[in-house]
Amino acid sequence: MTETLPQQYTTDLPTAWNPAEVEQGLYQRWVDNGYFGADANSDKPAFCIVLPPPNVTGSLHMGHALNHTVMDALTRRRRMQGYEALWLPGMDHAGIATQNVVERQLAGEGLSRHDLGREKFVERVWEWKAEYGGKILDQMRRLGDSVDWSRERFTMDEPLSRAVQTMFKKLFDDGLAYRAERIINWCPRCLTALSDIEVEHSEDEGELVSIRYGDGDASIVVATTRAETMLGDTAVAVHPEDERYRHLIGTEVELPLTGRRIPIVGDEHVDPAFGTGAVKVTPAHDPNDFEIGQRHSLPSMTIMDSRGVISVAGPFEGLDRFEARPAVVAALRELGRIVAEKRPYLHSVGHCSRCDTVVEPRLSLQWFVNVGPLAKAAGDAVRDGRTTVHPPELAKRYFDWVDNLHDWCISRQLWWGHRIPVWYGPDGEVVCVGPDEQPPTGEGWHQDEDVLDTWFSSGLWPMSTLGWPDKTADLAKFYPTSVLSTGYDILFFWVARMMMFGLYAMDGAQPFDHVYLHGLIRDAAGKKMSKSRGNVIDPLNWLDTYGADAARFTLARGANPGSDMALAEEWAGGSRNFCTKLWNASRFALLNGATTAVPVPARDELTDADRWILDRADQVVSEVDGLFDGYEFAKLCEALYHFTWDEYCDWYLELAKVQIAEGGARAEATRAVLGHVLDKLLRLLHPVIPFITETLWTALTGGESLMIAEWPTVSGAPVDAVAAQRIDTVQRLITEVRRFRADQGLRPGQKVPARLSGVDEADIVGQLSAIRAIARLEEPADGFTASASLDVVGVHVELDTSGTIDVAAERKRLAKDLAAAEKELAQCDGKLNNQAFVDKAPAQVVDKIKARREAAVADIARVSARLDALPEG
Repeated sequence: MTETLPQQYTTDLPTAWNPAEVEQGLYQRWVDNGYFGADANSDKPAFCIVLPPPNVTGSLHMGHALNHTVMDALTRRRRMQGYEALWLPGMDHAGIATQNVVERQLAGEGLSRHDLGREKFVERVWEWKAEYGGKILDQMRRLGDSVDWSRERFTMDEPLSRAVQTMFKKLFDDGLAYRAERIINWCPRCLTALSDIEVEHSEDEGELVSIRYGDGDASIVVATTRAETMLGDTAVAVHPEDERYRHLIGTEVELPLTGRRIPIVGDEHVDPAFGTGAVKVTPAHDPNDFEIGQRHSLPSMTIMDSRGVISVAGPFEGLDRFEARPAVVAALRELGRIVAEKRPYLHSVGHCSRCDTVVEPRLSLQWFVNVGPLAKAAGDAVRDGRTTVHPPELAKRYFDWVDNLHDWCISRQLWWGHRIPVWYGPDGEVVCVGPDEQPPTGEGWHQDEDVLDTWFSSGLWPMSTLGWPDKTADLAKFYPTSVLSTGYDILFFWVARMMMFGLYAMDGAQPFDHVYLHGLIRDAAGKKMSKSRGNVIDPLNWLDTYGADAARFTLARGANPGSDMALAEEWAGGSRNFCTKLWNASRFALLNGATTAVPVPARDELTDADRWILDRADQVVSEVDGLFDGYEFAKLCEALYHFTWDEYCDWYLELAKVQIAEGGARAEATRAVLGHVLDKLLRLLHPVIPFITETLWTALTGGESLMIAEWPTVSGAPVDAVAAQRIDTVQRLITEVRRFRADQGLRPGQKVPARLSGVDEADIVGQLSAIRAIARLEEPADGFTASASLDVVGVHVELDTSGTIDVAAERKRLAKDLAAAEKELAQCDGKLNNQAFVDKAPAQVVDKIKARREAAVADIARVSARLDALPEG
């Protein structure tokens, strides 16, 4: 705003928005008034989101902040639209992560969990959880999460434990949960099995060693990156149709260093074109080898213990696997068995997602879920439209995963978690116990020592948090849930698990109608954030520095479905500036009488500017609704940003200022339009920036809370195309006059005499007073003489700038601009006249230089014309 009118109105709003003084108290008022609560017995349509449960060990990071902003925006909008909106919070017990934290704490006291025993250790974890766990929940309050705190859940609480036990029992009874010896991923540091999705693969440097087994014509060469595992080989495999080795199939060869003889078998799994076409078979330490071993009834030899230490008798016993590898190679080299060595050799290596230890494939007795029928149902639910994936192109990834799932290893060798509800008897009996059943007792009976994978309980989250397996009012009202919002990186970790369990337990009812997948947050250069790179941004620092609204708006404005987001600190500063702009504009409107207390007059009583802004507000409501429904948060924020800043603040407030100054009925009508459009704008912005909009809206309307206000709707009035065209003409005219004034060296607020002709023909005669006021053009006095002029949108503008500028200073400034433009032209010509450069440079580079040259020529012409027009001084 360029000036302030004489004040007739007041406002209690402070001169500046200070989020630190407002946010905490405002959030607590929302909680105390019960605005976040949801009623399962309501007759309103249901909307439900269950919060992806953060780890009890976790704290708010940018990924959380993005996802929480999205979920809160969706929930707040639906609440305003009249839905019974439930956003249900909770935490995950995070088996491995939490146990590791407490074990480190014990180690600092010189103790291990075994010193305490299982029962005391679990008590210690509960104590840790009570004292230190869940700090992320307090951080969620700072962000403004409108979750129903009365329904907060924890995956180890009794009702959720009951759900876990019920699900395991159902799977067991249906033959889908089974115990078997299989090759699993084993972490030698966490000392537990891992599922495939808990293993992260990276390209690591190693070595590829080719080893000769046997001698002479009966010898065969195999290649391996894990030479130490040859101690557990029980065969060599070749393709049965490979002419090089067909004669060896059925024979035996001596395994170096061991003295054992092992068979050579033919198996179609072997690729004759890879390496030597022969592979060593270690059934206890490789999943593919295990399958070969099963097909050929080969024995399985476990050669290392749970910590990755060689356990077979001999010279390598007691060595760690990474110590044993070079020792085995050295021993083979000494025997002349090493045919070739390739190092460094890049290959894919699995690491524990929790501690980054290299995972060891290990034969182990574990519990599994047969996912075949469950995964088919999960795929069908997306294919037939019961669940829709946003963006749709990520559905293919989902199908690639669920259509090719291996059976899921669900047992973990931990003490913290849901213990497997199976008892073993003295005579080999196996009894699975449901939540309402008594476990068997008597001598020799004992419960399985393992706990269930954390993803087992979190896979039940959409049901268990609503009361399943009981038929609760919450479950009837809010299941299926409406939306799952999460990062695409856990599409497989969590989404597929919930789909499988939900469809299985709820008779084919999907756990959520929509899955919205956002991308990962990266730094401004597009690199993944990591502590080692030093490019991690802490959202808590943003909350302290810029406030919750600015942090939320920055994140939402970058949230395109399925796409990663680059993030930089200055963007949060830009969002803070946006909040400041909204604050100042709203305060200005209130000080000048903006009101919602009186209705907007009939259209024929309004000015072009009034009708234009009302139509634009309707159009933005319609646009934002469509973008919300399509989960296009970046686009809806852009639409709101530009409507707020460019149209409402920069244009309508300026036009309204002139209309209010005229007084009378026009001023009162303008105050009503000013207030009603601001009311609609604040409602539209509220889901993304709730704190500042609540403060401004209650000041504007005197209402109780924007949280329980209605979502804006389109008025239904026909669009006034004539008013829109007139305002567009006015905007273009004023913009060009302002640019021209700047070129003339006039200060922004400096008024100059001007004569305008052609306003009738341009159909903007009714806006003439606004044009003069906003463009700082005075009525010309008698004897007016123009010293400069321009033509735009059919209007001829003549200005008298004599005496308004320092001619000498302006000549100096223009001369500097002319020299810069001429230098740019010379540089561009130098490159474009160099044929060698033109021939070798990429076409886009040459085109860019040509464009720069054209701009330089235009600048020279413009500045030269201005110099010529200046009087001599």
